[in-house]
Amino acid sequence: MTAEGATSLTLLQRARAQDSNAWGRLVGLYTPLIHYWCKHWGVHGADADDVRQEVFQAVAAGLADFSRARAGETFRAWLRGITRHKILDFFRAAQQRPAAHGGTDAQLRLQQVPVPEADLPDAPPEELSALYHRMLGLLKAEFEPKTWQAFWRVAVDGQSAADVAAELGMTAVAVRKAKSRVLHRLREEAGDLLGTGEPGA
Repeated sequence: MTAEGATSLTLLQRARAQDSNAWGRLVGLYTPLIHYWCKHWGVHGADADDVRQEVFQAVAAGLADFSRARAGETFRAWLRGITRHKILDFFRAAQQRPAAHGGTDAQLRLQQVPVPEADLPDAPPEELSALYHRMLGLLKAEFEPKTWQAFWRVAVDGQSAADVAAELGMTAVAVRKAKSRVLHRLREEAGDLLGTGEPGA
């Protein structure tokens, strides 16, 4: 793949094409969300790390076939479904493990935990906001500091273009252009990871 062709593809498309850098970015973006889901169902520490590894193995195996248009779901919803299955597998395996003589209290308690029956909920707004911020963080180095500051203060902090322009010694038009440039780049990089009208889908 040429450099020009690589930059024209979204992060998800590059990961699908087995670009190791894009895959690393995808893992970094979504690992905290997988850990959140694990924590929601009481899977912590090394067990959560094991679940995360199994989730990403399943993602790697199925990513080439994932199509948001065909499946009618976002990447995040697809990832949540995989995570749910892997967490359920973890609980089922724990229940089937024979109790070792002199086993730890933690192991014995785990074997007594019922397999969760409820669906795994989506992440709350603060987790989705954190995902959105991680996506933006991947792009920060591509912009001049003043362009980034103008974007951040308007798009994230909610300040007016006029106020930001006065603070940064820019025109309001330049501030709006800075915001537009960063958002355009965000859509190029992560458009198929973002849901309509909400960050981080």
